Amino acid sequence: MQDLFGNTTDAKQIRFPTDYNSILERINNINPIKYAKSRNFINGSVTYLAPYISRGVISLKQVKDIILSKGFKPNEVEKLLQELAWREYYQRVWQGKGDAIWQDLKQPQPDTLHHEMLAAIQEASTGIKVIDSQINQLYSSGYLHNHIRMYLAALACNNAKAHWAQPAKWLYYHLLDGDIASNNCSWQWVAGAFSSKKYYCNQENINKYTFTNQLNTFLDKSYEEVARMPVPESLTGSVTLQLQTKLPITELPILDTTIPTLIYNSYNLDPTWREHEDVNRVLLLAPSHFNNNPVSDKVINFIFSLSHNIKGLQVYCGELSDLEQLYKGTKLVIQEAFISKEHPAFKHYPGSKDQRVWMFPEVTGYYPSFFSYWKQCQKYL
Repeated sequence: MQDLFGNTTDAKQIRFPTDYNSILERINNINPIKYAKSRNFINGSVTYLAPYISRGVISLKQVKDIILSKGFKPNEVEKLLQELAWREYYQRVWQGKGDAIWQDLKQPQPDTLHHEMLAAIQEASTGIKVIDSQINQLYSSGYLHNHIRMYLAALACNNAKAHWAQPAKWLYYHLLDGDIASNNCSWQWVAGAFSSKKYYCNQENINKYTFTNQLNTFLDKSYEEVARMPVPESLTGSVTLQLQTKLPITELPILDTTIPTLIYNSYNLDPTWREHEDVNRVLLLAPSHFNNNPVSDKVINFIFSLSHNIKGLQVYCGELSDLEQLYKGTKLVIQEAFISKEHPAFKHYPGSKDQRVWMFPEVTGYYPSFFSYWKQCQKYL
């Protein structure tokens, strides 16, 4: 099968169906008890919902409500609810901090040697076999287990002493579930820029959670030794990232300028949003956004596939100013012409903004730690 760009897709990779019914079925198939027990293992009972949550196809509240509707009490499924809340917490951090999400949030990352990308990670040649194979899986599928993400960040930031920003940008580029808030904050949490200490892994821990038995690597040491050792030879090479988004050429959409236009984007592909209203619907993929936040062909194809769930949607790869021109001289002023959903990446959109569907809408503002945030959320479970 060929994708949007004429590339042949790999039939053996991890699958993320894009039709809405299959996505809802995936929510219904979650086993929150198994999730809590096994989520850290590479073959654990994880949800595989992150790409749909990140792209706004489903909401965290929707997942929470479906889980609780099955008769589980909140304390029985707290681990799953907590992990969902982490994602919402990072969104609140982004709301509160704005563009500072691109900087070290709490303190400068300790012991940083450079601000480049690690060659060994980009080339899947770290020498830790399971991590290298998982990097190759990321390239083929757009998916990476959360525990592997932590291992990668620890290798890059704490063993190789690279600043988190470039490796985080590399990972975001490839992830179907790429989310700036979750990605940036998670890398900073591992690197000690958004936490009280760095996160380290060793070979024993990696072997345990990935069911491997590799020995005699630079990580085959105690945690104390790993934290004190110099940069391993295999992690000394660095490269300058060169990431680019290839957007297809599209025609300017045909709009009925007597009615408003709903603006969808790569973080809002909700097929139920104002679904019964008489409006224009445009998925706007702005080159200016993707120049700053590049993503792979695989991610763009995924976004296009998810957009097929939205009836009457037109796709436009261009700038919002082009759409504004279509309303010039009409009865609708710009502030009436456009409706979008609130999001820190798209604060510049004119017109009215609907609130996103929050898991805990009552808990707003910036909290310096997840657990101070979670303590407030528990009141509403």
